[in-house]
Amino acid sequence: MNRKKRILSGMRPTGKLHLGHLVGALNNWVRLQDDYECLFMAADWHALMSEYKDPRRITENTLDNVIDWLSCGIDPAKSTLFVQSRVPEHLDLFLFFSCVTPLGLLERCPTYKEQLRELKTREINTYAFLGYPVLQAADILIYRAEVVPVGEDQLPHLELTREIGKRFNNLYGRVFPDPQAKLTEEPRLLGLDGRKMSKSYGNYIALSDSPETIAEKVKSMFTDPQRIKRNDPGTPEKCNVYAYYRMFAPGQAKEIEAECRKAGIGCTDCKRRLAGILTDFLAPIREKRAEYSAHPETVRSILAEGEKQARHLAAETREKVREVTGL
Repeated sequence: MNRKKRILSGMRPTGKLHLGHLVGALNNWVRLQDDYECLFMAADWHALMSEYKDPRRITENTLDNVIDWLSCGIDPAKSTLFVQSRVPEHLDLFLFFSCVTPLGLLERCPTYKEQLRELKTREINTYAFLGYPVLQAADILIYRAEVVPVGEDQLPHLELTREIGKRFNNLYGRVFPDPQAKLTEEPRLLGLDGRKMSKSYGNYIALSDSPETIAEKVKSMFTDPQRIKRNDPGTPEKCNVYAYYRMFAPGQAKEIEAECRKAGIGCTDCKRRLAGILTDFLAPIREKRAEYSAHPETVRSILAEGEKQARHLAAETREKVREVTGL
């Protein structure tokens, strides 16, 4: 019987998880569980790099995010769930990798430049934030993961991980695999204002939002900018609300498109209907969230068991690294 390939993926617990996380990552994680050996990590050290002024919130966000993972279908019987900082071997490998990574590789990283532009409310022009791709490489390679699920915008990070692994292998001997990307198939879901959905922008619907909150947020969504009056024909392909119909209610999207083009439905009614669709869509997740939230000890137990499994794998790699380096 062939061994399943190993996957490592994670999320930074910097706030509530939203619909973008669901369609862009979590749905994919759920599917991957049956075909791969999956390790899913709450990347609290990565969160610390931008949230270091108020780190206490990271622990609260970590538990809340993992509750979302479980509520969306991540199964601890199939996957290993753990908190990054509970596996100190990550930092051991991070130090080794820091020694073999030229500064130029990090300074040219496009995601680093993008984050500097986007996170204007955070002081992230720091040594740690510059080096977070090195820690990310350690996260992946400490488990010798062979596959990494990523979006196209994250490919430069994975390429940097491969480059760091190759540099180490060339210097000391082959320890690490050459991890390959598994591109997510889902299209990107834009935020309520038409920009990239981001916790920094506050333009999202959280998986934990109440029906009332969902209704208020959907009411604020940007629509077709050329449709000024109720009887103006619309152009759905320019409307962010219509994009949500296509994502969450494809069976109703054609009807909405036809009605919009002939001004048969107004934007207010269209958004009210969408709010109901999203509320119903998130209802099963909301129900499971309530169960896990009422029993946080169950979630902590799942993470503790995942930590044991992760540390066992990481310790094997640490010993190989120490053997080839002579330390």
